[in-house]
Amino acid sequence: MSEKTIKDIISFVRETYAEPEAFIPLHDPRFIGNEKKYLVDCIDSNFVSSVGEYVGKFEKACAEYTGSPYAIAAMNGTAALHIALMLSGVERDDEVITQPLTFIATANAISYTGAHPVFIDVDKETLGLSPSALELWLTENAELRQPTLSSQLPKASSQGPIAINKHTQRRIAAVVPMHTFGHPVKMDELLAVCEKWNIPCIEDAAESLGSYYKGKHTGTLGKFGILSFNGNKIVTCGGGGMILTSDESLAKLAKHLTTQAKVPHAWEFVHDHIGYNYRLTNISAALGCAQMESMKFFIQEKRKLAVIYKNFFKNSGYEFFCEPADCKSNYWLNLIIAKDLISRDILLKETNAAGVMTRPAWELMNRLPMFRNCQSGPLKNAEWLADRIVNIPSSVIVPGYKNCH
Repeated sequence: MSEKTIKDIISFVRETYAEPEAFIPLHDPRFIGNEKKYLVDCIDSNFVSSVGEYVGKFEKACAEYTGSPYAIAAMNGTAALHIALMLSGVERDDEVITQPLTFIATANAISYTGAHPVFIDVDKETLGLSPSALELWLTENAELRQPTLSSQLPKASSQGPIAINKHTQRRIAAVVPMHTFGHPVKMDELLAVCEKWNIPCIEDAAESLGSYYKGKHTGTLGKFGILSFNGNKIVTCGGGGMILTSDESLAKLAKHLTTQAKVPHAWEFVHDHIGYNYRLTNISAALGCAQMESMKFFIQEKRKLAVIYKNFFKNSGYEFFCEPADCKSNYWLNLIIAKDLISRDILLKETNAAGVMTRPAWELMNRLPMFRNCQSGPLKNAEWLADRIVNIPSSVIVPGYKNCH
């Protein structure tokens, strides 16, 4: 079979979405259930801010769906990650290891704590943080030391040795893998490295609601996990995030801190910590509750779409990226791998000019001006992928629904 031309790709996407002319977005939300009903109910109740029954219902729905013992709502995934980092004991001038191939929110949330991001390479087969690259970097650059003062112990961690960067003398306080485009990282291997070095792992599962690693939902394997419900996610609240944890005391503290650390009282305003106005509104949670009711359908249809794309791109000159071994991915954003940077850019230019939205991967974090001076390991895989990744339209296709705008 001859290689597919870009015109073939454009025609196929338009045929798949049954849209011959209109603009086809990368990922649109789908409102096919009780969204209007719950929103009207929320408005009629007058509880549209952070007080109202839908926030609790949404937290319960996410906990039940993911299998996490506790789920705490936040206004977005970035805020959720910020709180998770703080509750893991990350402090100013610590270091937090993450991957360069990620959305800016991952590195931003680390920066909010005053910590320094350290960028370690990804695996080509997962797109996420590489356990072997992490182990190599730690072996070459870190050592375990017994703390000499109680102040040297992480606030939210157990007693024990702490990982110190031999060159900067900073504590390595957390590791944050991101499940890129919904594809799970090699969590068993990664957690083994984190355990060896006594570093907590916080999963950035912002893109991976509905993705499973060896039967466990992403975001439930580390000390914390976080989810996002931005407008372009599988489930959306317009905005919104969620903190996942199995620790009851940390869950209660997360709820407290995200609601301005206000001590419950009938009329007095008393606050016992520096808190954050990271609350999810009841009206957003109402939308999220309705969306969660459609999750099974959304995942089913997204996985069908991935199969359609996989079959089309066989022998096409582009490689369709499939879920890693032992994983069930949500295929949030489908992607193909171009031959090189030049062919990637030609594909991006021609598809977007034709009204079919495609996007490259994000600019690598270590190349951005605010993170350019951060430490990095060798980033061969991340650089290779960044030059070749093209995301293609991935919205859920619903029969009879206006799938494009």
